[in-house]
Amino acid sequence: MTALFRRIQPSKKLRITVRSIAQLLKISQNQIKRVESWAFVVFVHRRDRGGQFISYRRLEEWQNAIAHHIQTCPTLGELSQLKTSIQYDSRKFKKQSLQKTLDFLNQMCIERQDELNIWESLNCIAS
Repeated sequence: MTALFRRIQPSKKLRITVRSIAQLLKISQNQIKRVESWAFVVFVHRRDRGGQFISYRRLEEWQNAIAHHIQTCPTLGELSQLKTSIQYDSRKFKKQSLQKTLDFLNQMCIERQDELNIWESLNCIAS
């Protein structure tokens, strides 16, 4: 389990919808009987072919949870640690990570870094 995975705690904190699973699998929502959040994966009971495992990292909810953490990082140091965790996680689980998600999160980190740099420079001027 990576630091990013421990930070996000997907099985406890992510609200995974049947709609998002159906979109990911490119099937109709009717074909899904039940979705179970397990410790490290999501298990989808399908009507057409039994069970299927899905990595949390492939879900939109995973991306949104990380985006929230980026947007709420209070300091440049914490943002740097989070960015390092994202990079480590994406290298370790390369097959499970989507490039478009990584690009989106990288852009968010850049924007948040710019915001924090502005805040820090304003605080220096005010001091």
